[in-house]
Amino acid sequence: MTIKLPKLIATSVVRGSQQGESHGGVFTVDFEAQEGAQHVDWNTDDIDWEGRGADRGLRGITFNGDDIFIAASDELFVYDRDFKILRSHRNKHLRHCHEICTQSGRVFLTSTGFDSLLSFNLATNEFDWAFQLQKPYDKWSGFAYDPSAGAGLRPVNDFHLNMVFVDNTGIYFSGLRTNALLHLNDRMEVSEVCNLPPGTHNARPWKDGVLFNDTASDCVRYVEAGGSELAYAIHSYDESEIEFAGIDDSKIARQAFGRGLCPVGDRFVAAGSSPSTITLYDLETDQKVGFVNLSMDIRNAIHGLEVWPYDN
Repeated sequence: MTIKLPKLIATSVVRGSQQGESHGGVFTVDFEAQEGAQHVDWNTDDIDWEGRGADRGLRGITFNGDDIFIAASDELFVYDRDFKILRSHRNKHLRHCHEICTQSGRVFLTSTGFDSLLSFNLATNEFDWAFQLQKPYDKWSGFAYDPSAGAGLRPVNDFHLNMVFVDNTGIYFSGLRTNALLHLNDRMEVSEVCNLPPGTHNARPWKDGVLFNDTASDCVRYVEAGGSELAYAIHSYDESEIEFAGIDDSKIARQAFGRGLCPVGDRFVAAGSSPSTITLYDLETDQKVGFVNLSMDIRNAIHGLEVWPYDN
């Protein structure tokens, strides 16, 4: 039986780029044809130039019907299937957004700059719920708040929340410094699902285990509930092939930095890395199927990654 390989959509961010240069964009990647196509080149005068590239590029991706939602640092953009911007939405509590997802008529977003999760109501086109994570006395907790009310919260980034996944069992989320996959129930109680290595990206429940980018160890991991584990090394290149190596003084731009991850059915997993590469793994046969490279510029890294849900 011939298996049709998937088509994906990906966003990229660029570390250490200068004004007037590209800051990443939006791509579709066809693994059947082994090729990628760029649809959006993100280059704007509104980019914040402070810090380590935090605002330079597009982030999480999700869908609602024919609408494609893509997050920038502090703005939620809505594109049509031809990648024309239909509208966008801002909120004072959305800062350094990373991953996003859709569930039950809402887009859920991570707001790294406020250690928060935000909810965007698709019926009203408003941000109408938020939750800030806290850990007083070494115990997870937090509180819900109205992201549009009052003077707003003080910015805080203790946990660097970068991932959210929502299903009918609740909200799952994690960050670089949570060292755990967390669960938020409808009583606003936070509990640990499992431990995670420091520096993890894209942690989420999958099948009967947890799937995540173990970014610090340069690998993708799937750990089952019973403790068995599959681990795959992130694709790397000969150093002579890398463009702009050493140009980023922050040392953030490095080869095999794993970020961007999505299951493809119950068998395959697609993972992003830098320089902008997407690799497809077959967990049933325990092997790497192949990879597609979009740029050999070491500053250019995959961020958001999802299965393309449309036929064309």
